[in-house]
Amino acid sequence: MMIHLSYMMLDTWKPGVFHGRRKKKDFFDGWYFKMVDYSEKNAYAVIPGVSIAGDPLKSHAFIMFLDARTKQMRYFRYPLNNLKAGDKKFELTIGESFFSTSEMKLNLEQGGDTIAARISFKDTYPWPVKLLSPGVMGWYAFVPWMECYHGILSMDHAVEGFIEVNGIRKDLKGGRGYIEKDWGVSMPSSWIWMQTNHFDRNGISLSGSIAKIPWLGNSFTGYIFGFLYDKKLYKFTTYSGAKVNGLDVTDDNIRIRLENKVYRLDIDADRSEGVELPAPRLGEMTAKVNESLRSSINVSLLRKTGSGTKLIYSGTGKNAGLELVGNVEELTKGLKKASDRC
Repeated sequence: MMIHLSYMMLDTWKPGVFHGRRKKKDFFDGWYFKMVDYSEKNAYAVIPGVSIAGDPLKSHAFIMFLDARTKQMRYFRYPLNNLKAGDKKFELTIGESFFSTSEMKLNLEQGGDTIAARISFKDTYPWPVKLLSPGVMGWYAFVPWMECYHGILSMDHAVEGFIEVNGIRKDLKGGRGYIEKDWGVSMPSSWIWMQTNHFDRNGISLSGSIAKIPWLGNSFTGYIFGFLYDKKLYKFTTYSGAKVNGLDVTDDNIRIRLENKVYRLDIDADRSEGVELPAPRLGEMTAKVNESLRSSINVSLLRKTGSGTKLIYSGTGKNAGLELVGNVEELTKGLKKASDRC
């Protein structure tokens, strides 16, 4: 028991590693790799993961492959014993495919589809892991009963290599990438997620989410937003005391205003049609998420001054990932409770 707890505690400071080594049921772990080539004509999301269900026959490892431009999603399923994961750092093998924060190798063949890839990731920028704030979740990472945990392994990085689908090869040289992950029991019942790192120059990236968080028999709305600009990560999170002072959602648009003591972040995201992806519920991949990599997001970062605000940066991020799941009113009501959890 003591060994089990020590492994759990050590893994808290390693959000990228596989967290399901000792799980028997109702658990999922998944990594999300986004890649867009230099021309921006090709955009892909590759999601390796594991589903550990109450019924052992339903438990499996998987690799999802989303071609955002053709709107095709392929789901490659594997027995659990086809998954191998490193203890000390994120190194994952599923079947004959390999994943880490520095490279990806795909060797997929199933149902007549063949996908091969040899890709390297350079100059990754992870969300900082600190002693009392081990990653993007802050001190919430220490709470043992969270429904879902989140990690950002790279806000932005260079991509080199190729992806070959059914004999057609696409060169990714000069592209940009992003890596994150989720693990736990289920994804939230309601959430908004967005990400883009295709602004007017490299090194600028936005990643953010707002979600319903079950909490001791009740719930509140939590949020995590990070904006990387000029090698500095500006954080707007529940646990740091930032506030969501505006949330407006229509069929075509999502607008969010976030503020902390020093800065304000205004977000204006255009919604576009996406592709349905499987998502976990009680460990099983039975839920659905509609995701687009075609959205655009207008972002303005401002510094508060005695007389108002001073603009630091304003620009539009393209090739944006965008998800909206569940009830927006549920999220809005829950924002009133968020300040009590700071």
